[in-house]
Amino acid sequence: MRTPTCPAILIAAPASGQGKTTVAAALARLHTRQGRRVRVFKCGPDFLDPCWHTLASGAPVHQLDLWMTGEADCRARLAAAAREADLILVEGVMGLFDGEPSAADLAQRFGLPVLAVIDASAMAGTFGALAFGLQHYRPGLPWAGVLANRVASERHAAMLQSSVGESAQWLGALMRNPAMSLPERHLGLTVAGEVVDAVARLDAAADALAATPLGHMSSADLTRWDVTFSVANSVDAGAGSGFEKTQGDEPSGSLPLAGRTVAVARDAAFCFIYAANLDCLQDLGAELVFFSPLADSALPECDAVWLPGGYPELHAARLAANTSMRDSLAKHVAQHKPVWAECGGMMVLFDTLVAVDGQAHAQWGLLPGTVTMQKRLAALGPQQLAMDDGVLRGHAFHYSTCATSLAGRWRTARPNLAPTPDAGEAVFESGSVRASYFHAWFASSPAVTAALFLPVAAPAKALAGEPG
Repeated sequence: MRTPTCPAILIAAPASGQGKTTVAAALARLHTRQGRRVRVFKCGPDFLDPCWHTLASGAPVHQLDLWMTGEADCRARLAAAAREADLILVEGVMGLFDGEPSAADLAQRFGLPVLAVIDASAMAGTFGALAFGLQHYRPGLPWAGVLANRVASERHAAMLQSSVGESAQWLGALMRNPAMSLPERHLGLTVAGEVVDAVARLDAAADALAATPLGHMSSADLTRWDVTFSVANSVDAGAGSGFEKTQGDEPSGSLPLAGRTVAVARDAAFCFIYAANLDCLQDLGAELVFFSPLADSALPECDAVWLPGGYPELHAARLAANTSMRDSLAKHVAQHKPVWAECGGMMVLFDTLVAVDGQAHAQWGLLPGTVTMQKRLAALGPQQLAMDDGVLRGHAFHYSTCATSLAGRWRTARPNLAPTPDAGEAVFESGSVRASYFHAWFASSPAVTAALFLPVAAPAKALAGEPG
């Protein structure tokens, strides 16, 4: 098989909120409109930005993370994309050097040139200093150039451009334009499917980008950012960084979920689903069916259920009113059929959900306790879950807390740390239900993933404990 080569850039910023998601989606939309095949990836665990990139590119968007997904997984996904795409875009996470591992680590490991997006709305000459610092802070960082965002005027743009020492590094300016902004709410960007004018916003951003030097680039121009996704490129470039070169179980020929149907909740309330997790379940032999806890009256015929995260707090009253779905799920559990519930998927299983305004909503009552929304973030960061069959990697990100009489059967831990009673996320087990705030990356341990969707040998009883 040939070693694939494709133009590729990593779109980063000095901090969160600079507009890198808008630029990545606009660039994907612009080149897709011009007939190019664009593949977009998101650095780090994120469910929301990929919704916009999927809409912009018309292709699935996968995550790349040297810890959560592992280098081997990243390398395989990039190489597969390079074989079929005309352009690969990777959106970074937070600031370029933030996190362990960071977007800069990913760029160096795979030789991805970095395009820095800088919100220039409150600066002039300092723009050049910031761009220079990002480029030279770490020796050997591949570099594409810099794009100014939220620029006030053409005169302002000229000032910014003059501050950049190397003219070839200047890739243009995007003016302030509410028409191309992407709406947000408490967990990040609003899901693209819920924004009625989402495509119009992407087109406005693509049109604005088309007027910049970056937007003027042809297929021939893009070859300056060609990256060859070979084994040597992905391993040797990052030698000494300390990140694992492999991640997850070695694939086996067995299909532990063969002949089993997994019902996956998917609607506006439950939308935090990695596309790669669906692929993993299918690779394990499962047949997938989808249902809406908001709109459907019963589960589809299935052997196991996955309730992913999302926004149950925005739909609490409607979920409470869907008693037929509640009863259908209760019947499923009574038959000792497994349920894996993540974050929002877990929240709906408790007795009560208390919204930020203090209003209490009865939920489905399959787990005892109350979930209460907070105004501030309650947990954020990478987590790993050690179970009998292996270790799942993933993350936690939630604004609610739960008080329950259940004691956690397992507990997640930070990377490379042992679980402790006062850290990480509890994983509750009640009968055939397993539930946690933990969002799992299934491919990090196919063996554990399969176990989550197989019947437990002996249904465990709920364990009494202190409120969580």
